[in-house]
Amino acid sequence: MSRVRAGLPWLLLGVLVLAQIGYPLTDGTTRARLTVATVVLGYLLSVGHALLTRGPGTAAALVLVATGGGLAVEAVGVATGVPFGFYDYSGELGPKLLGVPVIIPLAWTWMAWPAWLAAVRLVGPGPGRVVLAALGLATWDLFLDPQMVAEGYWTWQDPTPALPGLPGIPVGNYVGWLLVGLAMMTALATVTAPAARETRPGDGPMYALYLWTYGSSVLAHAVFLDLPASAVWGAATMAVVAVPLAVVLARAAARDRRTGRVGA
Repeated sequence: MSRVRAGLPWLLLGVLVLAQIGYPLTDGTTRARLTVATVVLGYLLSVGHALLTRGPGTAAALVLVATGGGLAVEAVGVATGVPFGFYDYSGELGPKLLGVPVIIPLAWTWMAWPAWLAAVRLVGPGPGRVVLAALGLATWDLFLDPQMVAEGYWTWQDPTPALPGLPGIPVGNYVGWLLVGLAMMTALATVTAPAARETRPGDGPMYALYLWTYGSSVLAHAVFLDLPASAVWGAATMAVVAVPLAVVLARAAARDRRTGRVGA
């Protein structure tokens, strides 16, 4: 992969980071618009990375599974309450399709790809990889839903029982996320080309995206957004993937320094 192609995901990641830094500094309509822009950037980053590192077939499979699957499950969820409970979206996140803001399936895709690649880096092929990838995606919701509910972007009709400190979100929602995550990751393990099931030198931006999402979410919820409970819940659960990934990457970087290799 050329230097320019390799640098594009890093450039998009930098713009995404700047957008997310701006989130706690805004409010109202500006914050909603920034939320939409951030999701679009994340979507372009993940799908673009899949395209550049694995080719159009893998990128198309990612869109089919995560974007198409995300829209389908959200549409069913809004209409029937399965599998997340009965909830409604406000009109602040832009146009809707089948009752679902268009950016919502983009958000599923944004985090599904780095969660998948993190699991590929950590675990060999098989059910364990699928489970870890699903956990990597589903635990992100311990940050996402409390933040979005606090902003009024969506609400549940019956948000009980809820986790301690996280009112407004039923426990069943998180179970639904895990089930959907398992289905998505099983599909990715099945329909993507072999290249998507092995690590590549250009995967650094996706690892950085996953770790940035983890660390910045803990900081934002604990310090800037006045959501200490979700900071604790998210930090504890998303650590299942984030901490081992950070350790593996740190060890690889130390090994490369000892041997004089330059990591990608």
